[in-house]
Amino acid sequence: MLEIRAATRGEVDLLIDWAAAEGWNPGRGDAAAFYAADPNGFIIGLLDGEPVGGVSVVASSHDYGFLGLYIVREAWRGKGLGMQLWRHGMARLGARVVGLDGVLARQGDYARSGFVLAHRNIRFGGRLASPVRLSPRVRAVAPRDADAIAAYDAPLYGTPRRAFLETWLAPADGRRACVLEGKAGIEGYTVARQCREGWKIGPLFADTPAAAEALLDACAPGIADGQVFIDAPEPNTATLAMLRRRGFKPEFETVRMYKGPAPPLPLDRIFGITTFELG
Repeated sequence: MLEIRAATRGEVDLLIDWAAAEGWNPGRGDAAAFYAADPNGFIIGLLDGEPVGGVSVVASSHDYGFLGLYIVREAWRGKGLGMQLWRHGMARLGARVVGLDGVLARQGDYARSGFVLAHRNIRFGGRLASPVRLSPRVRAVAPRDADAIAAYDAPLYGTPRRAFLETWLAPADGRRACVLEGKAGIEGYTVARQCREGWKIGPLFADTPAAAEALLDACAPGIADGQVFIDAPEPNTATLAMLRRRGFKPEFETVRMYKGPAPPLPLDRIFGITTFELG
């Protein structure tokens, strides 16, 4: 039997390191923002005091949660420890609607636990060429944007996540956050962050394909020489076409599934999800 408890802040770093070892390529500053989202939402399993597995079960609200970072270290797999972590994590989320982004091979396992497929996500990899001209409506995110971005983000994520955004958007080495302004206010925003390999862009939220492409261009000057990854929801055909036109290639797919009613996300405005770990 595992000892299962909430992970400390340092143990969240450990979970991120395990994710890197699995080839999931987390961002270099992910742990701080993940922990800010829900400090009690990360579960660690120990045998004789040694961490052997974990899972994140972030409660974004009283009605919604997201499951990710579900890992058992290789030497301890096949012993039923993962199921103990799963049950503990799901019990923590209780009656909430729960989302996850899982690999296709595990879709049947998740379905047996009550999860239903909503759509696929496709990870695209490529490089961003430096644009000839940047849109004058795109600029770096400033502290004064916090309220407006939080309000813009909530219907696109499915629930408010102010604590997470305060850290996710904060200026830092290896992180660029941009916002696109229109006459009536924000029309999109994005974050590019340096990862163990290359850069990931997410979220890429925008009102139109043109706005999404302007935001993507704004990310290019600092990362034009690096590999770039974007996790695009398959139903947003505009983003698939844009990425292919710009030379990006599909790398792999995940399935977005929900236990409970799927939130009515406007996928035509979601050109890149935030993370596979927190949705």
